[in-house]
Amino acid sequence: MSHRYLPHTQADIDRMLRRCGVSRIEDLYSDVPEQLLFKGEYDIPSEMSERQVREFFNTLGDANRQLVCFAGNGFYDHDTPAAVSYVISRSEFLTAYTPYQPEISQGTLQYIFEYQTMMCRLTGMDVSNASMYDGTTATAEAMMMSVAHARKRNRVLVSATMRQGVTDVVATYARYHGVTVDIIPEKDGVTDADALAGMLAEGNVAGVIVAQRNRYGIIEDYTGFSEKCKGAKALFIMNCVASDLAVLKTPAEWGADVAVGDAQSLGIPLSYGGPYLGFMCCTNALIRKLPGRIVGKTVDNDGRRVFVLTLQAREQHIRREKATSNICSNQGLMALFVTVYMSLAGAEGLREINRQGEKGAHYLARQLTSTGKTTLTFPDKPFLNEFCITTTAPASEIITKALEQGILAGVALDEHRMTIAVTELQSKEDMDRLTEIVKAL
Repeated sequence: MSHRYLPHTQADIDRMLRRCGVSRIEDLYSDVPEQLLFKGEYDIPSEMSERQVREFFNTLGDANRQLVCFAGNGFYDHDTPAAVSYVISRSEFLTAYTPYQPEISQGTLQYIFEYQTMMCRLTGMDVSNASMYDGTTATAEAMMMSVAHARKRNRVLVSATMRQGVTDVVATYARYHGVTVDIIPEKDGVTDADALAGMLAEGNVAGVIVAQRNRYGIIEDYTGFSEKCKGAKALFIMNCVASDLAVLKTPAEWGADVAVGDAQSLGIPLSYGGPYLGFMCCTNALIRKLPGRIVGKTVDNDGRRVFVLTLQAREQHIRREKATSNICSNQGLMALFVTVYMSLAGAEGLREINRQGEKGAHYLARQLTSTGKTTLTFPDKPFLNEFCITTTAPASEIITKALEQGILAGVALDEHRMTIAVTELQSKEDMDRLTEIVKAL
């Protein structure tokens, strides 16, 4: 064997070619027109030693700018304990595919079961699936779930205070499934409850989707929303930031039928946009409509606790034409990631992380408004660790000036409005630096 990752010897290759009835590998491409074949020399650099490869990539990595991140808008810069990377690399957990064979997949099945248990406790819901690709597609799957549950109704209402990226993905799913998506107007930065009541009265509504926190960082009051939805026989769906649920009223307490969102806030690095993790939890009444994997616990012939995939008749590999979703393999590695993170943090740790973010966000909001260059866009609305400001200078100018000093200041919503988020990672000195940048404009 000349290379551990290319194990075939020339004799192996010759034997396979004879079996295929050809003498050269090039003969396998004989049906490709001659003019399309590449005849030049491949521009492949010469080999490097292991040390040279490490130095090469370290040099590339050094070119990255490490910014202080105040950007949020659904994805947040949280600390990742070193133990997470170690645990998720262990062979009994790490897998590249769905654990169809329980007798050899007990480690994978167990962490998925624990993930489901933790997400149910976090959301207050009865059941969780074994994860989705991300929070936006999870929300879109919940929209499809509501239509499947309603059967003859195909209209879904989405709050205008939802993040635009989520609304766009929901609209894309809806477009190709014959679903009508209507937007519930906002009023003073929150969902207009009176407008919702009127839209429900028009009929044909399968589901209502709202955000907690919303696109402005506001923690909305959804008192009475569940009753309105149930009166119209529509599912009440809440899109949430997972970490927030350690300190906020849970979707179950609001009377939601389905809770969805992104679990990136549970320690997953931002990593230029992924991979992230979508969660979906629901009531027991909807379990057979829930897409994705569900792992159950049972005992074997010797009375030992074991885990298996359950309710598989809903899934694509069993009944493709009647599956609840085309999602097959899930973000298993990311589900393991947040399971380890939540195990290490614990309930009190998650609450403390939120307390630090809340304290920092309110401090920064006060400092920025004291400059006279910004105001809180919605001063009377509660927020946790993210808030919206209206600026005298263009929001893009603030972001550009801050970038020059190594700070990602926030996310621009329009010309003079932007959201800013604080987690446990930004220091008081970082916040004071951002304040000085704004003051100098």
